[in-house]
Amino acid sequence: MMTKEERKEKARALHKQGCNCCQAVVMAWADKLPIRAEDAMNVAAPFGRGLSGCREVCGCVSGMAMVCGLTGHTADTRTLIEKFRESNGDIVCGRLLAAGKKPCGEMVAEAAGLLTDIL
Repeated sequence: MMTKEERKEKARALHKQGCNCCQAVVMAWADKLPIRAEDAMNVAAPFGRGLSGCREVCGCVSGMAMVCGLTGHTADTRTLIEKFRESNGDIVCGRLLAAGKKPCGEMVAEAAGLLTDIL
């Protein structure tokens, strides 16, 4: 079983390797999902950069929601989103980027780590 720090590092590394924010969060948990990793990667693809580059809901947040849904923890989604918002000041990609508080790689790691609270 991977620790919180290992999940965070995996997500950070995936992001550095070219996964978008949503993909990095989802793929950090691929071993716990009831679908093939390739399918998870494909489903998460259009949710990066705030929904296909529209800079709307942050891909990290979308990734957390996907993992929650795929693992049967849908009821926990709102709690995780609020924790992410509290830590980062927002959940909208464009506003997060404009604020410049944290680089995307750090928010990806944080989102992957937050999921350890419920999984």
